[in-house]
Order: sequence, then structure tokens, then C-alpha cells
Amino acid sequence: MSDRTVDARGDQCPIPVVKTKKAIGEMGNKGVLEVLVDNETAVQNVTKMGKKQGAEVTSEKKSDKEFVLTLKLSGEAPDEAALAAEEECAVDVRSNQIVVISDYVMGGGDDVLGEKLMKAFIFAVTQQENLPKAMVFYNGGAKLTVEGSESLEDLKSLEAQGVEIVTCGTCLDFYGIKDKLAVGAVTNMYDIVERMMEASAIIRPS
Repeated sequence: MSDRTVDARGDQCPIPVVKTKKAIGEMGNKGVLEVLVDNETAVQNVTKMGKKQGAEVTSEKKSDKEFVLTLKLSGEAPDEAALAAEEECAVDVRSNQIVVISDYVMGGGDDVLGEKLMKAFIFAVTQQENLPKAMVFYNGGAKLTVEGSESLEDLKSLEAQGVEIVTCGTCLDFYGIKDKLAVGAVTNMYDIVERMMEASAIIRPS
């Protein structure tokens, strides 16, 4: 449960960041702050500012025009200079790169270690200055976008910032988990190939 909520729906940049900055100061940068916005760029800007302040930031896409960010504030004094710099409107920070994930583990060897590495990899994607345009999951990777996946929170946060999360429908059907899809949309091989062909770069953890 949040200690305070900022409603920035309907506000244009930089108002969502300004309102969040004001709330952080009034809260002494301590507690849990919930921010409501209605566009992906606002999610990106508020997320970026919050992380620079040391806050743990998560975001969730409720609908096409409804996003909820949760900032867990550290209690340390905010860096006013850094906060002021974040008031500049940023453009969409998604690149034309895509991340392609074909298994729920990363690397060969021990699967327990591989699962930990994959979870860490997906979290690391959330921390990048330039986010990928999309993340594509197929074969064993389909297991990462369904109920029970330890990466769901990170993937939902990426989706809220405009990263397209798509999972192969044939793969979901093969594993019998299509009804458990918990983030993003179902796609097909034609779409996957098209995305790969159009991407400026393909990042593939192996």
C-alpha cells in the first residue's frame, strides 16, 4: 500500500516528473509513492528520475491509457540538481533493437544457475538507458511470460515503458500454458521473423 499517490493522468511532460519531484521532497524521500500516468513516455521519464534518486521503481500497464508506477524511496536526501535535470522532456527511449529469448535458462550447464542468470539478465534490461523496441520469447523462453515466472514484474515494468513483449503462440500451445500468459501478447513465426529482419540489432542471451 502506498503512503501517497500522485495523479498525473492527462498531464503533459514535464508535469508528471515535476509532480513526482515535489512529492518526493515533501515525503523526505522516504516511503512508498504511487504515480498514475497515461502514456509510456511519462512512465519512462518518471522511472528514470526515480532510479537516479536510488528508489526502487516498478511500473505496470493497466490499459493503453493507464499506467501505475510504484517508487519505494530510500530515505536519503534527494539530489536536487539531478531532480532538476530530469525535468527536461525526454523522447521515447526505445531503440530499434530487439531481445530474443529462446529458453528460460541462460547458458549451458546447471539449470538452477541458468535460471538465476536469465532472471538477472531480464532485470539488467530494465536498467538500461536505451530500452529495446521489443522482447520476443519462443520455445522454452515462453515459460518466462506466464504465471509463476520470477521475471513477470520486470517484464511488466518494461511493457509499461513501451517495450513490446510478445510470445510465440505455437510454443505456448506446445507447453500447454497459453491460458497462463501474464504479460504481453501472443505472436506467430511470421511476426517474429519480420521483427528480426527490421531490427537494427538482435540481442540474444545464450
